[in-house]
Amino acid sequence: MRRSGILLHITSLPGTGGIGTLGREAYEYVDFLAKAGVKVWQVLPIGPTGYGESPYQSGSTFAGNPLMIDLETLWDQGLMSGRDLFRMDNLDHVEFEELKEKKDKALRACFASSYEKVKIPVKDYLERTAWLKDYALYAALKTRYDLCSWMTWPEEIRRRDKVAIRDCEESLKDEINYQCFLQYLFDMQWRALKEYANKKGILLMGDIPIYVAEDSADTWAHPENFQFDKELHPTRVAGVPPDYFCEDGQLWGNPLYNWKYLKRHKFAWWIDRFRGAAERYDMLRIDHFIGFANFWSVPAGAPNARNGEWVKAPGKKLFRRVAKEVPGLEIVAEDLGEVNDRVRKLLADCGFPGMKVLQFAFGSDDTNMHLPQNLTENMAIYTATHDNDTTAGYWARIDDKEKANTRRILGDFKDDEVCAAYIKAVMESVSNLAVIPMQDLLGLDNSARMNSPGTLGGNWLWRMTKEDFEEMKGKADLLHTLLKKAGRTE
Repeated sequence: MRRSGILLHITSLPGTGGIGTLGREAYEYVDFLAKAGVKVWQVLPIGPTGYGESPYQSGSTFAGNPLMIDLETLWDQGLMSGRDLFRMDNLDHVEFEELKEKKDKALRACFASSYEKVKIPVKDYLERTAWLKDYALYAALKTRYDLCSWMTWPEEIRRRDKVAIRDCEESLKDEINYQCFLQYLFDMQWRALKEYANKKGILLMGDIPIYVAEDSADTWAHPENFQFDKELHPTRVAGVPPDYFCEDGQLWGNPLYNWKYLKRHKFAWWIDRFRGAAERYDMLRIDHFIGFANFWSVPAGAPNARNGEWVKAPGKKLFRRVAKEVPGLEIVAEDLGEVNDRVRKLLADCGFPGMKVLQFAFGSDDTNMHLPQNLTENMAIYTATHDNDTTAGYWARIDDKEKANTRRILGDFKDDEVCAAYIKAVMESVSNLAVIPMQDLLGLDNSARMNSPGTLGGNWLWRMTKEDFEEMKGKADLLHTLLKKAGRTE
């Protein structure tokens, strides 16, 4: 089936609450997708973010981000007082520090006034949600210890001593209930949005990072799944090796998995993770799929990723288990980076579509696998991803030789038509899935770039303005015409 998609993170939606939410603008966006004939809404990971606000460094692989909870919806449902609503200017970026303070204050007021109204469904949600007890206690302890990493907590709590944990559950009862309340609200709003999107013929495509953050409920509750020493400190961490773009490689710092332990236990933690994702999404992009074939292992404490080594991973056994335990899960594999024969074989064995990016196509010769003429049906082709320049920003920085090669292959176009040319190329390609970031649909420059890998600060901030949103809606008919001609509207 030929589909088109648009990549837009929830937080990038417009609105008056300082950040994109699961509220009115999300539903209007679904309406736009349906009118335009777009079938897939791709989002970034939706978990609570930590340092740097990266959705790929979440405090939980299962939980939802409370910042995405829509307050006006709670007000409409009688769960929130109008006096607790707040307004932030419709910025073109998220002011996270101010936002977090205001939103937490508003949500705590909501909890104080409305918890008793929803106490029974919240408890029901807790009972049927296996990960929530550990996460809620972790989040409550983070509040108690001023957001410090669990690795700095008192020893008996770090090691989850049964008596200490029981005492914490009792002394932090109210905060634990608050954290469960937040996850209940998030889940309620997410399910409602997904149901609305599905009724409109729109599939939600999630994104699952291969690794979890060192400071997370996942590592604290289940350290046995990771390469930790007896003191519960990482021994090896994740990254990518040096390449043309970064001579030191990229040191991500995420703890690596204890694959021997996971295999012995039939990948139970991973099965739970994929099963949870299948409940939230219709499709799933797996970030850094390469790491399931082989991963770059760096000694913990290393200053950079240079002195790492490639280690084999049991991806084939894992995904056989996933196919058995979570049948029908539709997966796209992000296989960008150092793709060797082992990665290619795993991708072929799984049958997942890999990813190609048009921005990577025109800087070399005609054997480049990202070129339109070299694509195959079982692929997902993107104009760009959240880690790239916007297409307008990319075009502004490349040299004349690459521009000439682009025009030779795509046909001549004016500089200000580059986004339209790229969108047309991916939509008319043979690949079954073609995806564009919202920034490319709007023709925005690099001031709207979502993330610059390997940098700290200034990432994950971009939001659509009210004007951007209206401009987007005005493109629905033109986009529908293009998609219909390309055979992507059925």
